[in-house]
Amino acid sequence: MKVMIAYPPFESSKGSPMLTQNRQFQWFHDPSYLYPCVPASAATLLASEGHDVTWVDCIAERKDWARFQRIVEDSKPDLIAMETKTPVVRQHQAIAARLKQIAPQAKIVLMGDHVTGKPEETLECSSIDFALLGGDYDFSLSRLVKHLSTGADLGNGFVVRSDDGTMVNTGPPTNEGDLETLPWMDRDLTNAHLYFEKWKLRLPFLWTMAGRDCPYGRCTFCSWTVTYPKFRTVSPERLAAEMAFLVERHGARNIFDDTGALPSGNWLLRLCDEMIARKLPEKIVFDCNFRFDYLTSKNAPKMKQAGFRKLIVGIESASERTIDVLDKSLTRERILEGARIAKEAGLQLHLTLMVGYPWETREDAYESLAFAKHLLHSGLAHHLQATVVMPYPGTPLFDLCERNGWIRFSPDAYERYDMTEPACVLTDMDEQEVVKLAGQFYKLYLHPKFLMRQLTELRSVEDLDYMARGARAIWGHIKDFAAIRA
Repeated sequence: MKVMIAYPPFESSKGSPMLTQNRQFQWFHDPSYLYPCVPASAATLLASEGHDVTWVDCIAERKDWARFQRIVEDSKPDLIAMETKTPVVRQHQAIAARLKQIAPQAKIVLMGDHVTGKPEETLECSSIDFALLGGDYDFSLSRLVKHLSTGADLGNGFVVRSDDGTMVNTGPPTNEGDLETLPWMDRDLTNAHLYFEKWKLRLPFLWTMAGRDCPYGRCTFCSWTVTYPKFRTVSPERLAAEMAFLVERHGARNIFDDTGALPSGNWLLRLCDEMIARKLPEKIVFDCNFRFDYLTSKNAPKMKQAGFRKLIVGIESASERTIDVLDKSLTRERILEGARIAKEAGLQLHLTLMVGYPWETREDAYESLAFAKHLLHSGLAHHLQATVVMPYPGTPLFDLCERNGWIRFSPDAYERYDMTEPACVLTDMDEQEVVKLAGQFYKLYLHPKFLMRQLTELRSVEDLDYMARGARAIWGHIKDFAAIRA
């Protein structure tokens, strides 16, 4: 069967969409392109099963509609799969209608957290044939292709438009697929060289994804709690082997694992031992998502020895009331303890925070700014990023906001969840102040204490280039938030 996994172009003056991996959506004028690990795994699995797979990411490849249409017409796919997100789901529905005109033979499937949260609605408002539920795009698309090719049982995890126009829900996704059975993502098929983060240290920079998605898995704002309610991971030995392959085959020098949070405990220690045994610390730096409460005086030095560098860790707020509502299971004391452990081990923490919670006071919000300032300027954290609170459909946070009437506009005005407006939910602050505050987090980088520390850490031309690219990224974020206020 001919299968196309596509990210069609968007005709928008808002910028480039941060769409892949169903992260927090935002339009960027100076974009990063996150490698879509699970769609890439789906393309690889289908190709390994003998199907003719076309990968076309018009966003990262910067292709316009005319070029995309030619690719569709030339490849004549039987199935087109697209990952979507709340702010652009209606654009994808309109794109599906256009695709039906140029490729009437193709069945079209949409996937992502919004689709999982609103599957019937997604089909009702479009000409799409299938809504794929959950985040296991690879296992699910493989079953769908078998179903279309041979009539095999489709199984759980789909809403299907039948021939008479009615919709059939085959049941909730099971997330039972064994990740160990999947082939490594084919970075050539999926043009992995096109994807990058502005804060990468070395090139080539490539992604892995050991788990789906987070061993904690209860944060009420997180879209991945919708698509991955059950955490699974590959063995640490397999992850280290994949890293070694990326070094040998693709010359990787910086690898980032996109698991929501890499596991701790014995799994992590085994990974470190395997990385050391393969001499990976001599060849790469390794970055990942992590949690403050996973950092211990035992594992942090081992992680440093194994080549770990940057850990992306979520604070989300300095207000413990907010941390409790988000079900983060953290305290300020544990955050500070984890930060001290990381610093002593030589690991760099990259903080993530959000502003504009509907239950927070102005004082709570500015307390988060003060806490972030302390961590950054004292050297307990190395970088940070901030976004405006966005309650995506399907998440517990969305349900909470909808029940309490906290959303500023009609909850189904999905295109407005894209961070181009000052605020999505009602807060103690006015809308402009919320966005101004988000921008102030990035201005913490401009403080002399931070700049002086960065200068003292320079060791090479590579470090200088890394700092310059980081400065451009920070300025881009400041401009993005300034544009929202305008």
